[in-house]
Amino acid sequence: MTSLEFPARPARPSDADRERALDLLRDGAAQGRLSQDTFLRRLELVLTAQQQSELDLVTADLASHGAVQGVVLRMVGRVSAFHLRVRRAWRTERLPKLLLPEPGPLPLLIGRAPGSGLRLNHETVSRAHAELRSAGKGWLLRDLGSTNGTCVNGRRVVGEVPVGPGDHIRFGQVDYVLTER
Repeated sequence: MTSLEFPARPARPSDADRERALDLLRDGAAQGRLSQDTFLRRLELVLTAQQQSELDLVTADLASHGAVQGVVLRMVGRVSAFHLRVRRAWRTERLPKLLLPEPGPLPLLIGRAPGSGLRLNHETVSRAHAELRSAGKGWLLRDLGSTNGTCVNGRRVVGEVPVGPGDHIRFGQVDYVLTER
């Protein structure tokens, strides 16, 4: 038999093709365009697809928006979040300032314990809450396993995070803005 006697089959979807289809499904579910049941059914179809055309059918209604529709959606999102940005800016301006200490060999312990270098007497602050240490020309902040967490600019600290003047720091529910001399 020659190769002409066997009909050519379309190529199976690659892992990258499946990943792109899964990303579209995830985005559709996150945007509320797919229910949980629909998401799960389509997920199974993507994982068992034998041809690219099957993947295209599963994600046809989730294809990216047109340029105009995408711009309109982004603008609506920005306008609807405007009041949150104003509130955050207003609140940040009113926050007390936390002066960075002189760099030294020992870290600054922050917490409720009597021996802390920065003692914060608030019920949401742990006894040994966080540690601030100098590192070269900057500063590193590390949460010490506190109950209510430490945040830098709205993001929870995991491990060590570089910080500097102007950063919004939150220990439990106690907020500060870092400043330098």
